[in-house]
Amino acid sequence: MKIHLACDFGGGSGRVMAGWLEYGPVRLEEIHRFQNRQVRLGDTLYWDFPALFQDMKDGLRKAAERYGSSIVSIGIDTWGVDFGLIDRQGHLLGLPVCYRDARTKGLPERYFATRDRHEHYAHNGTQVMEINTLFQLLALKESSLPSEATLLFMPDLFSYYLTGVANNEYTIASTSELLNARTRDWDWELIDDAGLPRSLFGPIVMPGTVRGPILPHIAEETGLAPTVKVVAVASHDTASAVMSIPELDEPAAWISSGTWSLLGVTVDEPILTPEACDAGFTNEGGADGKITFLSNITGLWILQQLAKEWHTNDWAAMTAEARKVQDSPLIDVDDSAFSAPESMQKAIFAAVGRELTRGETVRCVLGSLAKRYATAIRKLNTMLDNPVRRLHIIGGGSQNTLLNELTAQATGLKVTTGDVEATAVGNVMGQLRAMGEGQL
Repeated sequence: MKIHLACDFGGGSGRVMAGWLEYGPVRLEEIHRFQNRQVRLGDTLYWDFPALFQDMKDGLRKAAERYGSSIVSIGIDTWGVDFGLIDRQGHLLGLPVCYRDARTKGLPERYFATRDRHEHYAHNGTQVMEINTLFQLLALKESSLPSEATLLFMPDLFSYYLTGVANNEYTIASTSELLNARTRDWDWELIDDAGLPRSLFGPIVMPGTVRGPILPHIAEETGLAPTVKVVAVASHDTASAVMSIPELDEPAAWISSGTWSLLGVTVDEPILTPEACDAGFTNEGGADGKITFLSNITGLWILQQLAKEWHTNDWAAMTAEARKVQDSPLIDVDDSAFSAPESMQKAIFAAVGRELTRGETVRCVLGSLAKRYATAIRKLNTMLDNPVRRLHIIGGGSQNTLLNELTAQATGLKVTTGDVEATAVGNVMGQLRAMGEGQL
């Protein structure tokens, strides 16, 4: 039996999963789980990349202790848009900054004061969000963008320090607002217009590319065989998650539900119309040359922050309290007031104009998410030849039965759920294909 290790980094936690092929389905075993959090230093919000890299190595070591020479490959997926910069010697030029940092506020408005949004969208097909890599780089350009550096998105950065190979995987690069949606390569005209150095951007590699074997010191530290390969899977976590969705018998949309809710459909070619731009949809790279046409919606982030404030991990109890609430006010889950407030509870109270019980607060968030999903489905259907008839929910959020019920009521669609570990399943599937194992 050959073992493939999926290193899956989310906004709140990371894990190393072992996966293998057994009579058709991908089987998974959790090896190591660890916390991911943002760290504020001065006025800047960072990711603690060295700690995350060490956590990943701890997971690889545990996997080596359990499976030994059966391990043949590693794949890494993460959230989108964020990156690190390395110099010519491969040194990391500072900690990666978190997309929730305030440095990009107001930049999209300034950028498009002299540019046409529809023309811009017709090339890269990306939903304009101030968190996008484009605006992060413009913010760096105004302060301290190094003249000689290489940009590596988060999964590329992890892979680089495992292999010494620096390149950019397509699906994660497609979250940047710097790719041409049709050519699947860097939009050099946009990059030049933005005044960004071309030298920042490395070669694009497609999902399934074997980046190389692990470095000797990584093999020594972890106990893995030096022949273990690192595969560029569909390294944007959404792209890997979507790989796990089976073919359905009717037109269906999907939601990859976690800290963010990514709601969309899989299409062969990008949809680059002014209507898609105005509706807030984005064209991101998928596996097998597909496009994931989706809307980025704030997901369980709000509830995750509330749980921290309430010092609880008892999601069942919170949901049970919400079920007892017949009605509650609603909020705009995408409002910037909920992006990174000091107190999420106070932000919600301010938005609805009164204090709520814990059950009312949870019901407010879940009902608001369901309403937002329904709005996205209505907009999506105006751009499709065949309207969506089913909504398939994957990822950790698929376990929230109340949210699923409210979503079915709000959208009028049949709601089905898929794999809770959809991202890890897709990650392993990408490795299996790259290593020539099985027909998936």
